[in-house]
Amino acid sequence: MMSRIDRRFAACRAEGRAALVTFVTAGDPDADTSLAILKALPRAGADLIEIGMPFTDPMADGPAIQLSSQRALKGGQTLKKTLDMVRALRAGEADTPVILMGYYNPIYIYGVERFLKDAREAGVDGLIVVDLPPEEDDELCVPALKAGLSFIRLATPTTDDARLPAVLANTSGFVYYVSITGITGSATPDFGAVAQSVARIKAHTNLPVVVGFGVKTGEHAAAIARGADGVVVGSALVEAVRASLDGEGRATAGTLAAVEALVGELAAGVRSAAKATAA
Repeated sequence: MMSRIDRRFAACRAEGRAALVTFVTAGDPDADTSLAILKALPRAGADLIEIGMPFTDPMADGPAIQLSSQRALKGGQTLKKTLDMVRALRAGEADTPVILMGYYNPIYIYGVERFLKDAREAGVDGLIVVDLPPEEDDELCVPALKAGLSFIRLATPTTDDARLPAVLANTSGFVYYVSITGITGSATPDFGAVAQSVARIKAHTNLPVVVGFGVKTGEHAAAIARGADGVVVGSALVEAVRASLDGEGRATAGTLAAVEALVGELAAGVRSAAKATAA
């Protein structure tokens, strides 16, 4: 049986376009606003949702996502509350794939077996855990696959053809290509080089290849979408949240609207690339 992730990429392929994958941090800037944002993402044009699990030391993330984790943790967000948030989202959203992204420490503390059971029951479809390399697959990757969750691996500009088979070995759902060497949101990718890298990875796998890190605008999204199966946007969205907050760091009437507007722009960019290809 096809997973929600598989079905969504198949639907996007049938439309002749890439998928838009949106990342937001659970609990940022507060639990109620965060849930409202999650519910709004599919309506605004997101095809898949990545939910960041707040962590005190998000080493792969740039300042925007680091600060979003700090805001969420300050507001009392926990891994259990993040799973409850997925559960609440699923009450009204049955089709959009949900991927939890983050680091292994909170999962380890929660308990791997308990986490996988609770995540599956909450309606999570896949995991991206950036600090567990293939050599540690028995820690979480293999148990996650057995539990029916996709385990999505990151490939980077430094992942050469000798390393790629190990990266792809237990990967499912899709491959996440990190378009730059560095942290999230730190630079604009070289779109031509990204397209070449995506083509190289696709020669080794039948999985969709999505591209993230550094995509900020609809124009960027369109450029990536011409050569990839999906486009991930995270830092720009959490920065839109931050920029909408009041002087005390609280959500305002413009917070939800700011996220919806940016997702709409990104979705339009992805879809414009499809039209350009078809023309």
